[in-house]
Amino acid sequence: MRSEKAMDLHNGITEGVIWKQLLKFFFPIVLGTFFQQLYNTADAIVVGNFVGKEALAAVGGSTGTLINLLVGFFVGLSSGATVIISQHYGANDPDGVSRSVHTAVAMSLLGGVALSVLGYLFTPLGLRMMNTPQDVVGGATTYMRIYFIGVIFVLIYNIGSGILRAIGDSRRPLYVLIFCCLCNVVLDILFVKAFRMGVAGAAVATVITEAVSSLVLLVILLRSRDSYRLILRKIRLDLPLLGDILRIGFPAGLQSVMYAVSNVFIQTNINAFGTDVVAGWTAYGKIDSLFWMVMDAFGISITTFTGQNIGARKLDRVRQGIRTCSLMAFGFSFALSGLLFVFGDQIVRLFNSDAGVVAAAGEMMRCAYPYFFTYVLICVLGGAMRGAGDSLKPMLMVAGGICLFRIVWIAVAHSLGAYVTAMIYSYPTSWAFTSVLFVVYYKRGTWLTHARALQA
Repeated sequence: MRSEKAMDLHNGITEGVIWKQLLKFFFPIVLGTFFQQLYNTADAIVVGNFVGKEALAAVGGSTGTLINLLVGFFVGLSSGATVIISQHYGANDPDGVSRSVHTAVAMSLLGGVALSVLGYLFTPLGLRMMNTPQDVVGGATTYMRIYFIGVIFVLIYNIGSGILRAIGDSRRPLYVLIFCCLCNVVLDILFVKAFRMGVAGAAVATVITEAVSSLVLLVILLRSRDSYRLILRKIRLDLPLLGDILRIGFPAGLQSVMYAVSNVFIQTNINAFGTDVVAGWTAYGKIDSLFWMVMDAFGISITTFTGQNIGARKLDRVRQGIRTCSLMAFGFSFALSGLLFVFGDQIVRLFNSDAGVVAAAGEMMRCAYPYFFTYVLICVLGGAMRGAGDSLKPMLMVAGGICLFRIVWIAVAHSLGAYVTAMIYSYPTSWAFTSVLFVVYYKRGTWLTHARALQA
């Protein structure tokens, strides 16, 4: 029997005022994403100020791009579990919820072990393939190998928070992240400044706090009395449910990989401009993450909203939710673009005050920040389509409209001897093109085929 709190969360998503329910779900997610981003951002700020620009480039740049390439695939897979759990929860199917939860946890444990081994072994080769500057390679290798030793905690955290969000609880993952990120900042300063461990200290601090956050979420799931309760002896792969999770999660994971591959291609070209530009790119990327955390929060919100309302057989409410979410996302996009465009240089100096680094990052920001709005519909419509069980077509549109388009753009720009700003313009141009594809596909309505089959 569901708890009273769980029933309130469920009824709010499927029956409450749409904009209020989306915002109630959105704000804890965006704050949680902010604190999750703070893990690596704190690393960058601390080493950039107390060690130097080479250390700043080591914890960002190629390091961040390669980590996103490998970890992003498994995070995408976890989104499939979130959709399946939310649909079972919206349909009031406690057995389906329970089996999905235990399958998702088993998948994260197996994936964590595989990714740890792969990441540790692949690190030196990946950094060499990306032409990472020689004065950065040593620190980057150290940071990445320590990170991948503890990467299983990252996957467990993402699955645990995804389970809670699937049933409408976005607050407890937030509370866990706030506590752990504050611990990460303290440990960063302790290991990097006090113990003088350099980038290794930043990596160790991150692994420790990721471990704490994942273990706390596991305790929450173990102590739950609802259908999503985790029972250790039941952790196993339910193959039919695993198939459903992979059907939705694999395209999302592949989409993340393709994003990362295009970013690897860009990072490789950025590395050719030297340490100042690589460090500036790192700072730009950390600031840029403010926008992505807002958009990701909207995407997660509309995915869960769509999944539960499809489970409850309320397709009209799904469309209303998409329109409302799009308007809110556009509003946040314009506000954030203006804020970052005006105060961008001052924020860069939080990472490193070197004139070359500040100049490089500032030039990048002025090329991209005014055009953030062109990405909004990709995020909102893509999230809704995944919530409806359609993740293949969005993945294909992103593959062609963003990833392939961007790689071709960069190749041409590089052959013409273009400077880094020409590469940055590949972002808004590819977003605008892909947004048109998403709008056309959304208007056709075929993304609701799976949802209509559930209603039949």
